[in-house]
Amino acid sequence: MSQGRHDAQGGNRSSLEQVRAGVAGRLRQRRSEIEQTIFAYVRDTVPDQIGDVDVEYALGLRAAVGAAVDYGLTGIERGEDWPVPIPAAAILQARRAARGGVGLDTVLRRYIAGYTLLEDFVTDEAERVVVGSDRTALRQLRRIQVALLGQLTTAIADEYRAELERSRRSSAQHLGERVQRLLLGESVDVSELGYELDAWHLGVIATGENAERAVRSLGAQLGREILLASRGGEMVWAWFGDRQRLAIADLGRLLLAKSHPGVSLAIGEPGRSVNGFRLTHRQAQAALLVALRRPQWLTRYADVALLAFALRDEALARSLVEIYLAPLDSPRKGSLALRQTLRAYLAAERNATSAAAALGVARHTVETRIRRVEERLGRLLSTCSAELDVALRLEELDDLLP
Repeated sequence: MSQGRHDAQGGNRSSLEQVRAGVAGRLRQRRSEIEQTIFAYVRDTVPDQIGDVDVEYALGLRAAVGAAVDYGLTGIERGEDWPVPIPAAAILQARRAARGGVGLDTVLRRYIAGYTLLEDFVTDEAERVVVGSDRTALRQLRRIQVALLGQLTTAIADEYRAELERSRRSSAQHLGERVQRLLLGESVDVSELGYELDAWHLGVIATGENAERAVRSLGAQLGREILLASRGGEMVWAWFGDRQRLAIADLGRLLLAKSHPGVSLAIGEPGRSVNGFRLTHRQAQAALLVALRRPQWLTRYADVALLAFALRDEALARSLVEIYLAPLDSPRKGSLALRQTLRAYLAAERNATSAAAALGVARHTVETRIRRVEERLGRLLSTCSAELDVALRLEELDDLLP
């Protein structure tokens, strides 16, 4: 009799493990859909302003959502008795939130909202896997989700408070907080900044091991006042200020003449007074979206404005690639040649002769390929050249390849 109960319990455990494995497998197949849905939901239902002025925080939110989804799926696979490590991306985002002035209540509400939505996905797939009226597996899955959320929010809250305490001891952090409040339009005692706001400004965001040193060196060479706010890790926000507008061409020559290995600069356009101070930083943040995906010494907002705008919504960016480039693909050979020709044609401002020279082919070949592109798209290039140019640039970024 005892052996029979043991066998029954063992069989029950085996059945529960099979259900969990089945549910987790089905959820992993929908991994991208789940992450996109939860990210959009938590961003829209629990909003904050920080993402508008801090690209690193906005990207960190997406990474934290993805890590939290993986955390939940791993918990389902392992069951109640197996500890699941707290995701590093979630810990890093908690620190960013504390440094950026995002309230702990906002941070925790986002995790609760996200896990509420994840539970809907789990229940949906569990009901497809569970056979008959046995609800034991469903109850266990709910217990696992509740336990995981409790462990995650506790760890996040502890890390947030620890970072807040560390920040309170740092004068540099106090300066960073004042700068961020100013960027958000809040009232700030600007005398505490040690920087003249009634001037021309150029916003710079430097990333890399020697970011602060590179920015200070450039400011000295330019003879400009510098406001520098360290963001922790290897990122620095900075502004070069002066009574005279900085000529970007002069800056470009200086930057090309002397680079700092391992450092990447994203810059805005010159702006005047407080509004210009804010705008040039927003432009630098937009340029940073591109620089983080395609690191190089200098990324200027004016050179990547449309690309940066598209990157603010990854789902729409992917859809742009799908709409304008997927039709060029074909089981037959030739899709690569069409893309190369299209890039050369757009770079030559739709001049077939110049594009042919760049490609080393006949003008007639370029014209034939362009007609083929228009046939596959079902529209004239003259009506969508800007969209095509952005789609091609998006495709070149590794993390947005279709």
